[in-house]
Amino acid sequence: MKLFYRNKNVTTKTINLPVNGRIVPLLIIAPVNRPENATGVLWMHGGGYFCGFKELVYNSRGIDLVEQFGCVVISPGYHLSLFHPYPAALEECYEALLFMKENHRQLGINIDQLMVGGESAGGGLCAALTMMARDKEEVNIAFQMPLYPMLDCFDTGSSANNHSWSWNTTLNHLAWKLYLRKDYGKPVSPYASAARGQDYSNLPAAYSFVCSEEPFYDETITYFDNLQKAGVEAKLDIYEGMYHGFDMLEPQHVTSRQAIENFRKYFAYAKENFYAFN
Repeated sequence: MKLFYRNKNVTTKTINLPVNGRIVPLLIIAPVNRPENATGVLWMHGGGYFCGFKELVYNSRGIDLVEQFGCVVISPGYHLSLFHPYPAALEECYEALLFMKENHRQLGINIDQLMVGGESAGGGLCAALTMMARDKEEVNIAFQMPLYPMLDCFDTGSSANNHSWSWNTTLNHLAWKLYLRKDYGKPVSPYASAARGQDYSNLPAAYSFVCSEEPFYDETITYFDNLQKAGVEAKLDIYEGMYHGFDMLEPQHVTSRQAIENFRKYFAYAKENFYAFN
């Protein structure tokens, strides 16, 4: 995984955001010659809520949005559940989103085109964040990209007995226990586990992809079905075989290349069509 990133056409810097007595580093990635009012994207890294780091954005689809589309991407170094269980990570990501809105001029981003995305646990945070933002009515999100998201704290058909090498049932149970602590195994808020949501109306348009062999296959399909039933424009691409995080771990594989190409195509559409006025 890349810890450092070099591209003469891209700038990176880190600033510190205070949130509830904690300091959250925000990695800000932007094109050197970005357009006026660039699309702003909050991209949240994966790692089961208990591991990972903000620089994972360099390996993810998040960096594509800077290099290919001139977006300004912010990757928050949210606190991990090993020492800071729910709701710390979600609170910090929400404050990062508010920071983007409040500082849009300094960041050079379009206040009416704030988007959120992430992979795995970052995808779970992405989905929960859209629900929180809708309910709080403090910031409007134009588009969501929860890639193969970690949404359901209860077993599903694809996560209950999964032995994939990159993520599996054992790791999934451990991750949710660390994240939810005393509430593990109990009904929880959709902010904690987005699959627990009952109301999918007025959420932002969405795109994702997932593979058929990974633990989050069923919950991703269910989430997108619920969005569509609520009248939300939502597109999901499914790839046969493969494993969790395949596009990051094996980007040159033919399936990964197809997934990356389709992600870019749909983002181009989203960038032209999805706005949420703030």
